[in-house]
Amino acid sequence: MSEPGPIDTATRRLEAAIQALEAAIGRRLEVERQEAALAAQLHLLGIDRSRLADQLDGAQARADQLASVNLEVSRRLGSAMETIRAVLAAQER
Repeated sequence: MSEPGPIDTATRRLEAAIQALEAAIGRRLEVERQEAALAAQLHLLGIDRSRLADQLDGAQARADQLASVNLEVSRRLGSAMETIRAVLAAQER
């Protein structure tokens, strides 16, 4: 067999370079696909975070309202107990 000529050598090198390029393109496309999937997940997480923040704000407002109502009920109960004690004390005299 004869040794490969410069054209055969160049052709093999070109084919190897094309294969390496195709492999690099395949890897890059996979990376881009993964980046797109991560971007979509990040977007969904942002939507979930916003929804949860809104729910938390609503729950906090409700808790503040309940605390205010609780204080008012406690004040009224205290006042009612004092009134009852005064009525009972007046009846004992």
